[in-house]
Amino acid sequence: MDTAPADDFESATENTALIDHLRGRISAHGPITFRDYMETVLYHPGLGYYATRQPMGREGDYLTSPEVNPIFGALVAKQTLQFWELLGRPARFDLVEQGAGSGLLARDVLRWCGRRAPDFAAALRYRIVEISPELRGRQQERLADSDIEWLDELPVGIEGCLISNELVDSFPVHRVVVQDGELRELYVTNKGDRFADEAGPLSTPLLSEYFESLGLLPGEGCTAEVNLAAVDWAGEAAASVNRGFVLTFDYGYKASELYPPWRRDGTLLCFYRHNPSSDPYARIGKQDMTAHVDFTSLIAAGEAQGLDVAGFTTQARFLSNLGVGEGVATAARETPDALEEYYARRRAVQELIDPAGLGRIRVLAQRKDVPEAALAGFADPDDA
Repeated sequence: MDTAPADDFESATENTALIDHLRGRISAHGPITFRDYMETVLYHPGLGYYATRQPMGREGDYLTSPEVNPIFGALVAKQTLQFWELLGRPARFDLVEQGAGSGLLARDVLRWCGRRAPDFAAALRYRIVEISPELRGRQQERLADSDIEWLDELPVGIEGCLISNELVDSFPVHRVVVQDGELRELYVTNKGDRFADEAGPLSTPLLSEYFESLGLLPGEGCTAEVNLAAVDWAGEAAASVNRGFVLTFDYGYKASELYPPWRRDGTLLCFYRHNPSSDPYARIGKQDMTAHVDFTSLIAAGEAQGLDVAGFTTQARFLSNLGVGEGVATAARETPDALEEYYARRRAVQELIDPAGLGRIRVLAQRKDVPEAALAGFADPDDA
């Protein structure tokens, strides 16, 4: 008897409950915005992607930098150590991570601080903001021996640093298209046995205001994504910091690069077992969805709340500035099985700074009420 390969079987076994839920909404109320579709597919409690799958890691659907090697967390810790010093080495330094994923970044930051900067470690107050019960449970299991507090929302009065790694590109986005010079929105509708795009009027004037504030519009016939939630988040993040820094790692560009006339199909991508796809209506509830971040809008929203840009570069340049190569050499000296560890770390470093992969992630540092100073990770900026 022939049997289908495991991959084929899993892709064929659809999340029918989630699909039925979406079809029911569309049948009852008409086409829904892509933003509502994406939010449901990813975040529906009990049915959505983040509630039903193990998304991160080599066995998941995508790989983030902390999963590659502890070197990443060590270098982030090294940068936050400088933040603490610029604040005058206070007795308490808030390090708030929003959307901590697997919890590996928190683990590696705390380990490095404990081993290399004990005075800083004693001042650290590490808190994680996590809205997903499933991810929070995994984080708490991994970090059971660490002194960490979990929160449901951003705290106020942060004196230290708010950090996020590949958080903003997972926010649900609106999709728009320019037709005959007019900005229109793409909705999700039922079409036979599949969902499909349907152009219609804008669901909110905020979409046109968004492009007006940028002073540009996607090219004729171009499809693009608008992350209104990212703008809201940037303002909330800035308001949550009383004094200190916001450090953001994410895929994205300045607006002029994100919305040029030659970018015909936007940046929406789906990931299933590390394989990218541009079809958001396949493997519903079983694949991740992301869209690149508009850093121009993030910066503007932060500036409106008192955040100044302290540095902007690529992850490859950021890690190199902080001595990612030195970490490889250190591993060779300090590890009994030095040669094996050396090559493992060298492979990890190559992955973290690969300009076609994780290395092209942008890193944005913003500061509030902190004297202007050159930051270690941004000492040699490039044209980010």
